[in-house]
Amino acid sequence: MMAGFGHGTRGYPRSRGRTWSHTGPDRATLGIIGAICAVAGFFALGIVLGPVAIFCGWQAMGRSWSGERNVPALVALVLGAIDTLLAAIALAGAATWGNGLL
Repeated sequence: MMAGFGHGTRGYPRSRGRTWSHTGPDRATLGIIGAICAVAGFFALGIVLGPVAIFCGWQAMGRSWSGERNVPALVALVLGAIDTLLAAIALAGAATWGNGLL
């Protein structure tokens, strides 16, 4: 006899179709990764780590401004934007005839 044939989810009602995909990191992890990238971007590779922090923070916030506020996600978003802006200013200053910002 084939026990369970046709009743694969009877004992576990949340096992199929109700839960979100577990293939990627969750929002809290993305917020922490973004905050770490934003802080590290102030010291090295700001032009790369800043946009990564912005992306991780935006994804961790659920791609919207409404709803609950995840503090690491908001920190990652703001610091990533500052980091990207400072890196772009530094690159623009290095591209002029002078030697940097001053």
